[in-house]
Amino acid sequence: MDNSFGNIFRITSFGESHGDLVGIIVDGVPAGLELDLEYIQNELNKRKPGQSSLTTTRLEEDRVKLLSGLFDNRTTGAPICLIIENKDFNSSIYEKYKNFLRPSHVDYTALKKYGGFSDYRGSGRFSGRITAGFVMAGAIAKQILKKYDITIFAYTKSIENIIDEETYIIDEFEKIVELREKSLVRAIDHEKSKLMEKIVEENRQQKDSIGGTVKCIITNFPEGKGGPLFNSIESNISKAIFAIPAIKGIEFGAGFKAARMKGSEHNDPWILKDGKIQTTKNDAGGIIGGISTGMPIEFTVAVKPTASIGIPQKTVNLKTMENVEIEFSGRHDPCIVPRVIPVIEAMTANVLLDCLLIEGYIPRIL
Repeated sequence: MDNSFGNIFRITSFGESHGDLVGIIVDGVPAGLELDLEYIQNELNKRKPGQSSLTTTRLEEDRVKLLSGLFDNRTTGAPICLIIENKDFNSSIYEKYKNFLRPSHVDYTALKKYGGFSDYRGSGRFSGRITAGFVMAGAIAKQILKKYDITIFAYTKSIENIIDEETYIIDEFEKIVELREKSLVRAIDHEKSKLMEKIVEENRQQKDSIGGTVKCIITNFPEGKGGPLFNSIESNISKAIFAIPAIKGIEFGAGFKAARMKGSEHNDPWILKDGKIQTTKNDAGGIIGGISTGMPIEFTVAVKPTASIGIPQKTVNLKTMENVEIEFSGRHDPCIVPRVIPVIEAMTANVLLDCLLIEGYIPRIL
């Protein structure tokens, strides 16, 4: 089965894009947490469709409903079930194209995996819609991590050839979040944001799509956490991030740039500052040997162009078994990068909380 993730802090995803609802079951939440449902809703709002002219026109209210695991506004230690209802969807177009393999969609692989029984409407379980559950779980994890001053911040680093090369130190968390939320593409640099927005709009007008990269920074994560092999922080974060549709790559610290560097360039020198051991730079991305160093954990994610476009493409008609050319239609994001940012933060939070619960750094009763 492929619907659950995590060890102690364990999430189980359910629902389909055009079903009645999507949701998440979150097990292992420490008892005694005063849960802020408004915060969960605010995180969901960052992910939901219809936010601007640069996103899909599907309009979903995405109001979170909590069904279990809370008593007197505090977590009980029992599983927490969270859902949102699907309301604004039109499945007729998927009926029309159900015999055609959409390029770079899951139609063919799902057919081979599930024998034609999977829900193809809006891509069903494979839809980005199911990540709403990831965000709801992550919003719980973030509330716990915040008690330990651990922050997670992601932003759009690039779209097409427009790259924000600045190195941001997240010392004023609320200020930098505010800057990001003023941007339609969730970039930080105002001028770069406008250029990125222009590219996304051009692709929307052309019925095409575009990809980009997202950078994520975690601060105040304690040193000495993680494992040297199969439970390294990199491997667990990577597995979580690749559960997000449209992700095609991840790199930590200097990443692939390290392949072009000398050891004297890539090595992070250790220093003693204010009585604390740290490094002068952070090309390791806050992780050495799979274990946290105490420096900010930094990684960058590659997001592919949205597969759903309105340009004629070659495909196969499964009913007639013929090569055909077809133009698909529907309501889709010309660039998924801005909406994937809260999902990346959420899945990172889920991994890091699970790690700290395993390590005993965070107790089972708060």
